[in-house]
Amino acid sequence: MIALIVIAGVSLALFAVMFVPLERAFPARAAQRPWRADSAVDLAFFAGQYLAWSTLALAALTAVRGQLDHVVPASWRHDVAALPLAAQVAIAIVAGDLLVYAWHRACHAVPLLWRFHAVHHTTTSLDWLAAHREHPLDGVTTQLVQNLPAMILALSLREVGALVVIRGAWGLFIHANLRLDVGWLRFVLGAPALHHHHHARDAAPANFANLAPWIDVVFGTYHRPTGPEAYPLGVPEPAPRGYLALLAWPFRRRAVDSGARRPIVEGPCATSSPPPISRLRPTSPSIGRSAWRRTAAPR
Repeated sequence: MIALIVIAGVSLALFAVMFVPLERAFPARAAQRPWRADSAVDLAFFAGQYLAWSTLALAALTAVRGQLDHVVPASWRHDVAALPLAAQVAIAIVAGDLLVYAWHRACHAVPLLWRFHAVHHTTTSLDWLAAHREHPLDGVTTQLVQNLPAMILALSLREVGALVVIRGAWGLFIHANLRLDVGWLRFVLGAPALHHHHHARDAAPANFANLAPWIDVVFGTYHRPTGPEAYPLGVPEPAPRGYLALLAWPFRRRAVDSGARRPIVEGPCATSSPPPISRLRPTSPSIGRSAWRRTAAPR
């Protein structure tokens, strides 16, 4: 436990040194301060991830990896192992990104999944610390989905460790209170403006591929917002504000029927009231906007 506390403390200090100066120099929302009203709650989520939920995620990954060892044919893994390591890692990353994209869309469309994913969207102010606001069950399942290809290929954490660290830091970057033009990298690794728009309370669903926006381009869910970030963030339904209350929120009855309730309209913003729970499907692969058709979802 002492080691975990030290790691958490050092990580928190490093992240603060990295992101706070950037957020002060290039803010997406200039009026937002480094310490917000909800920063204490997000700090609790940070501590929970490092001191408790990371152990749960590691246990789940280990258990799934053990089961896969009995399911995936050894001969197939032997053939994959004959490929260059760079090719194996590339396959695992691309396949993982595709699975996470599908899982993320499902989390916004399936009421049961939205119950837990909605916790991440309850923040009304985005910065690097708010990136840690995530229900542990949502975080663990996302980790399982993202790492499933690597586990199937029998890659070790050592072989993809550097990329895990880089992509983790980039995940904080896209949540940070930053307005930076990262050029072509916004199609490869994401950009704050893209993910901020994903958190907009009244925006048409878009930009599900947090760290691989090219997938949104392929599936017609890419939207590059323009202009200042003046839109509200959060979820339409009332949400608790405390750490323990947010952990318990998905299990309360009132959260059951709130899945994917952001307005489904054309364009980056909407003012209509939230529609019934729906399954979303893109009708056009156009880049720069998301055209959606709403169909009734099976219950």
